Amino acid sequence: MDTDGGAGWMSTIKRYLPLAIIAAGLLLAYSLGLHGYLSLESFLASRDLLGRFVSENTAVASVGYVVGYAVLVAFAFPAAAIFTVASGFLFGWFLGGILTIIGATIGATLIFVAARYAFGDLLRKRAGGAIARFADGFRDDAFAYLLVLRLTPVMPFVAVNVAPAFFDVPLRTYVMATLIGIIPGSMVYAFLGSGINQALVNVGEGDVELADLLTTEMTIALLGLAAFAILGLVLKKTYFRGRRPVAAETKPRGG
Repeated sequence: MDTDGGAGWMSTIKRYLPLAIIAAGLLLAYSLGLHGYLSLESFLASRDLLGRFVSENTAVASVGYVVGYAVLVAFAFPAAAIFTVASGFLFGWFLGGILTIIGATIGATLIFVAARYAFGDLLRKRAGGAIARFADGFRDDAFAYLLVLRLTPVMPFVAVNVAPAFFDVPLRTYVMATLIGIIPGSMVYAFLGSGINQALVNVGEGDVELADLLTTEMTIALLGLAAFAILGLVLKKTYFRGRRPVAAETKPRGG
């Protein structure tokens, strides 16, 4: 019996199993049409039922929201923004934002660990082009670089979740930079949800018009979104402009 071959297959299966589970879960979710239920329209249609459940079972609903958000992020399911807005609508902007930060950090950490376990060594050896730029930044100061990437809302969230897995970014550094870096965006979107809720409360049973959305909460939320976008552009033009890709470095190694 070829025990070495069997051990090799088992090692390969164990290595790629987490990512296989993520891919299978994502395919299953789409095949079941779950993306149709995780939409703004579906949420607004069931907001009264959800609101009553949250008010009567706040602790259970909070735990369920964190778990659900973590699963969404870990499986790279494109509904996190809707969930974040819903958190402010259902829990209020502060608690909703806190729950979002916890859930998003857990989910991002799960996909980071899975990607690093499966592909980290291979991609570190073959890094080039855009990946080399990431390598340069993470090598200089992994915490600061990842923190800026989190604060820059011009890159896909899932890309920032996975990119550090290609390099030797410590798990603790990843978790702390993610936790801190997603605070502004999470709070802004939760506040937006809180503003929508207040607007609907003000309207009551009538039809919603544009003027009804111009509440103080909505105005602050929109200003927050604008400030967040400007922050991303400023960081992109300042912090990243001076960074050179690894391929461009000509400094000799050693002696």
